[in-house]
Amino acid sequence: MTQRALDSSGEQPDPGTPSPPPEPPGGLSTAEVAERVARGEVNDVPVRSSRSVTEIVRANVLTRFNLIIGVLWVIMLFVAPIQDSLFGFVIIANTGIGIVQEWRAKKTLDSLAVIGEAKPTVRRDGVAAEISVSEIVLGDLVELGPGDKVVVDGAVTEADSLEIDESLLTGEADPVLKRPGDPVMSGSFVVAGGGAFTATKVGREAYAAQLAEEASRFTLVQSELRSGISTILKYVTWMMVPTAIGLIISQLVVKDDNFKDSVARTVGGIVPMIPEGLVLLTSVAFAIGVIRLGRKQCLVQELPAIEGLARVDIVCLDKTGTLTEGGMDVTEVRPLNGSDEVYVHRVLGALGASDPRPNASLQAIIDAYPPNGEAWGVTQAMPFSSARKYSGAAFTEGDGSTSAWLLGAPDVLLAADDPALTETVHLNEQGLRVLLLARVRAGLDAPDAAAGAEPAALVVLEQRLRPDAGETLAYFADQNVAAKVISGDNAVSVGAVVQKLGMPGAEHTLDARKLPADRDDMATAIEQNAVFGRVTPQQKRDMVAALQSRGHTVAMTGDGVNDVLALKDADIGVSMGSGSEATRAVAQIVLLNNSFATLPSVVAEGRRVIGNITRVATLFLTKTVYSVLLAILVVCFQVEYPFLPRHLTLLSTLTIGVPAFFLALAPNKERAQPHFVRRVMRYAIPSGGIAAAATFTTYLVARHHYAGTGALDAETSAATLTLFLVSMWVLAIIARPYTWWRVALVATMGLGFLIVLVVPWLQDFFALKLVGTTMPWAAVGIAAVAAAVLEMAWRLVGRRFPT
Repeated sequence: MTQRALDSSGEQPDPGTPSPPPEPPGGLSTAEVAERVARGEVNDVPVRSSRSVTEIVRANVLTRFNLIIGVLWVIMLFVAPIQDSLFGFVIIANTGIGIVQEWRAKKTLDSLAVIGEAKPTVRRDGVAAEISVSEIVLGDLVELGPGDKVVVDGAVTEADSLEIDESLLTGEADPVLKRPGDPVMSGSFVVAGGGAFTATKVGREAYAAQLAEEASRFTLVQSELRSGISTILKYVTWMMVPTAIGLIISQLVVKDDNFKDSVARTVGGIVPMIPEGLVLLTSVAFAIGVIRLGRKQCLVQELPAIEGLARVDIVCLDKTGTLTEGGMDVTEVRPLNGSDEVYVHRVLGALGASDPRPNASLQAIIDAYPPNGEAWGVTQAMPFSSARKYSGAAFTEGDGSTSAWLLGAPDVLLAADDPALTETVHLNEQGLRVLLLARVRAGLDAPDAAAGAEPAALVVLEQRLRPDAGETLAYFADQNVAAKVISGDNAVSVGAVVQKLGMPGAEHTLDARKLPADRDDMATAIEQNAVFGRVTPQQKRDMVAALQSRGHTVAMTGDGVNDVLALKDADIGVSMGSGSEATRAVAQIVLLNNSFATLPSVVAEGRRVIGNITRVATLFLTKTVYSVLLAILVVCFQVEYPFLPRHLTLLSTLTIGVPAFFLALAPNKERAQPHFVRRVMRYAIPSGGIAAAATFTTYLVARHHYAGTGALDAETSAATLTLFLVSMWVLAIIARPYTWWRVALVATMGLGFLIVLVVPWLQDFFALKLVGTTMPWAAVGIAAVAAAVLEMAWRLVGRRFPT
């Protein structure tokens, strides 16, 4: 292992290792920064967390179906009364609602993104301060520490054992040791050590920065729900085009009737084929989900992440920072092999002082054993790495003697038969974290630095459990989501901690060094155990891939640089807001309040969206199916289309539009199921078929029953009554299981139609008037038979085509 020597005695460092200037540069002056800003040499690449307002308006207005409906609306404004053009005003209202809701979601996301934005530390006028990424200028001196993301391209100026992971750019997982003069690229991140680099490319010149922005910004990427709806709309378009052509020919050419009335009835047949509100409600449901989660300080960087987490069946948890709080406390130091306790404390204090960027474990040691007045010179330093599981430093002590020390995992530093390990196991079983302080004789940069290390003391640390972690684990267990705790710590210790939280299966622990290399065997081992210790960053990535190979949908939580690769590869990556910049950049969900307990809210939002959109999609597509079938029947029987646009606008509003909006936003805790398209169409096709058959039957019977002037209006009213009743029954089925508000919703829609039938001016406005008693009751009877057939069909479909 190659490490840079830090010479504190005035002697020249090893000539084979580049070293930074003797005096750290102070960075640019205020005047120099102003000059570069004036020249435009500033990192002005816009980092957006959401679509712009223009993009939102364009996405909601410029759709294929809006174009079709818009053309039909213009035609109707010229050839028919205004009530036959109501569908156009409904589309305008729907589009407006979609724009407003997504704009609200954008405001929420933008405000949260500012909170979660990376704030690099830049040195100017000799003072280091955090600034926004967009304020960096060409030539700025940017400081780096463990977990920091390289935000612009540059060249290393200072390096203190600086190791950078460039895997997100190159695909190579091994960290690269950087020396002064070496290039660094945006998108990479620091895994160990520290240093600084000078920005050489900023703004749009830094191509890698643009790639990082694209990878980490808010995106409307594909999801099963979105792709499923796109598939449905594609098939609807294919069905609609030939059916609409046949209907146009039938109404305008074959029937020699009033031209304007024929056009109105043709449009009345085409418009309901379009499930125009389905995409709107999906967008609104997602947008409101983002707003709700935003109020809980949860930043959703990709909308489908809400849906994705609801589909997760395995969640991999990093113990430190997720189940435990970041801080630790030193509870005890146990000297070994006759070591002097006072001297051990002095060594621990010196180790703490040797690392300018201590991790949580070392910070606990610093708090317990601050450096004393006796100065120890640091001659070598080895920052902690999650890959090797230890850190170290070499000193020139106060009396001029030298010593070198390692601090890390006992089971990594000690031989398997060392008696100190027995003591470590007992402590681990109590849920305590144990570090070994060991003295080494060889140099820290030797390949076998840990070989032959002499144990000096055990440092016992107690981790602070998150108070809400137990409830969250219980929630996942109740929802049949398997939790896997993956940690770099000792497996027994992690298992004991998890048992305190009451997680099922916490007794099944496994040391990751014993995991099989074969992916299939690894997946089996992961499925059979719940707690894994001594996991390396690459193993975390392999474990995620192994689970995915078995068809699992995997979520990964984490906050450290050792979690980045696994977070990126997981189906859903969840980062803590206090986590490293690199971790937050690759995660789809960032918990800005650092609360693991927010995850159930995300799962609940996802389930609400998926379950409710599945419900309302069935409503919309039932209408599409019966509209297409009615058009085909009209063409085959060569009769007038039974409805005007106003009739179907009324029916759509009462049986689909209004109830779908409430159902789409209602609470829903059903577990998300796959195969969205199949789940929707298996009910929509028989429901639409039954509705079309019942409606057309009533229409044909009415044509034989009525004659003379006004017969067509009476026939239309009877057919409308049947279609409304059957559609209401579909709504009643979809609204199950009933709650008071669902019953009230269905009853209110029924009451609305009844009011239209009994209020004279509404009868005239919607051209609905039931004539006589025989045909209206016949329409009710046909609807009742159809309702019974619907019930049988839904039960049969549920048994024959389970999801």
